[in-house]
Amino acid sequence: MPKRSTAVYAWESLFRAQVQVMRVLNDEFPTHSISINEYDILFNLSLEPEHSARLRLLNSRVLLSQPSVSRMVDRLVERGYVEKVQDASDGRGTIVHMTDAGYREFRSIAVKHMASITNVMQAALTDDELTQLTELTTKVRTTTAGC
Repeated sequence: MPKRSTAVYAWESLFRAQVQVMRVLNDEFPTHSISINEYDILFNLSLEPEHSARLRLLNSRVLLSQPSVSRMVDRLVERGYVEKVQDASDGRGTIVHMTDAGYREFRSIAVKHMASITNVMQAALTDDELTQLTELTTKVRTTTAGC
């Protein structure tokens, strides 16, 4: 079992690397039409069947408070990028659906954003290291999911 100090130093390094990468990606974000956090909502919707998800699911996937996610979804509704509808199977829930306009906006931003991500990550790591990083961070994420 690793020493406690090793675990703490590894966490600190991972956290600081993530903060630094996010700062760079924020600075290079390819549009002013939506924020990087609003893009994250569209990204998560793009992964879902029919580009729809319960608001509760979005809240669990983005690293923001529930009120912040709700405000962002409302702004995306105002721009015509998403729609909110009541969940027909559970009247207490809200379904967020990405519109065709939202998907077009997402795709146009995604291509440029992926280029920035690629540049940042490949500047620091080889393909083998990127694969290893993915495996390690997935292992941490899945192991801690039940905590």
